[in-house]
Amino acid sequence: MKAIRKFFQSLLLAELAQGLFVTFRYLFSRKVTVQYPEEKTPLSPRFRGMHALRRYPDGEERCIACKLCESACPAMAITIESDMREDGTRRTVRYDIDQNRCIFCGLCEEACPVDAIVQTQLFEYVAESRSALYFTKEELLAVGDRYEEDIARVKEADASYR
Repeated sequence: MKAIRKFFQSLLLAELAQGLFVTFRYLFSRKVTVQYPEEKTPLSPRFRGMHALRRYPDGEERCIACKLCESACPAMAITIESDMREDGTRRTVRYDIDQNRCIFCGLCEEACPVDAIVQTQLFEYVAESRSALYFTKEELLAVGDRYEEDIARVKEADASYR
C-alpha cells in the first residue's frame, strides 16, 4: 500500500504542488527585503567591526602597553612595541593590527584592562590592496577619535550585559 501511494505521489508531482502552494501563499504577503545601501538593519551592541584605539577625555591615549591583547589574539594579528616615558610610565611606540589576519573574535577587547582597544560598529570599509588593511597606531587613534561618541554609546548599551 505504501509503495502504491508513493508511486501516485511521484506521478502527480505532489512535492512540486506543495512547493508551489508555499510560493503562492507568500507571493502577496508583505515583503521583508532590506534595500541595503539605503536601508540599514540595526546592529547589536556586541557587533565586532573595525578596531579603534581610544583616548582618555584629557587627550592621552589609554593603551599602557601591557601587551595582553597581543598575547590574547589567536590569529597573532596585533604587534606592539613599547617604551618608557620620562615620567616612568610605559606607552606604545608601535601598535599595528593586520586586518587580513584578524578573525574578529573580540579577545583583544576583552583582555584590555583599560578599555584602550575596542571594536567599533564599522563594517563598511574596503581596500584595494592587502597592505591597506594593515592599520598603524595613528590610523587606529584617528578612528577612535572620529567615532568616540558612537563607541561610548555602544559601550553604555552593552554595559548591562557584562
